[in-house]
Parts: sequence; structure tokens; C-alpha cells
Amino acid sequence: MTVFHIAHASEWDAAVRDGEYRVSSRGATLDDTGFIHASSRAQLAGVATRFYAGDPEPLVVLEIDDGAIRASGVDVRLEDGGGQLFPHIYGPILPLFVTRVLPARFDPDGRFVLGDGE
Repeated sequence: MTVFHIAHASEWDAAVRDGEYRVSSRGATLDDTGFIHASSRAQLAGVATRFYAGDPEPLVVLEIDDGAIRASGVDVRLEDGGGQLFPHIYGPILPLFVTRVLPARFDPDGRFVLGDGE
């Protein structure tokens, strides 16, 4: 299964340099919450709009192989978040877990758009 995580581009760049990503969500770390928030492809736009609309920092979407995460011993659980099941990653994201990094933005009408137009 593939899961997705929205990140500030600068935080992802730092993770690539440092060897692991430890941001749970905007303004919170893995140490703060105990897990990293992720989503399915279908949940991306809703999560982006709710938590990142109006954020001035450049965004990226990490496409993550949850099989690689699990193989490393890190747990990925589907857990309730407002009536939907969201994947939660119970450990850091290593760059080798990420299969693609997609630039993301909000268009002038406020719609979330992945850099490749998806």
C-alpha cells in the first residue's frame, strides 16, 4: 500500500540531509504526537485544505511505500480521525521509504494541486 504525507519542502530537505523525517503534521513532531500523520491518495486534498491552506511555505507530498516502513520494523496503523481511517506511522520516515516527492501548492481558487497536475 502507498501512503502519503504532506510536508514543508524545507523540512523534507533537512530530513534527506539528516537521514530521517520526524514531523508529524504542521507544527507538531513525532515526539509530540507519537506518530506521523499520513493519508490515502483520496484524503490528500482534504487534509491539505484543512491543515495547510494559507501556509506560505512551499509544500511537497511524500509518496511512501508502507511495506518498506513495515519491513524496517516501524508500525503503520489505520486509525480513526473524524470518522475516517487515516494511516499513522509510528516512527520516523527514512528517505529510502519515499518512492516519489511531488511538489504541491494551492491554485488561485484555493484548490490543492500536486505539481504534476494530479
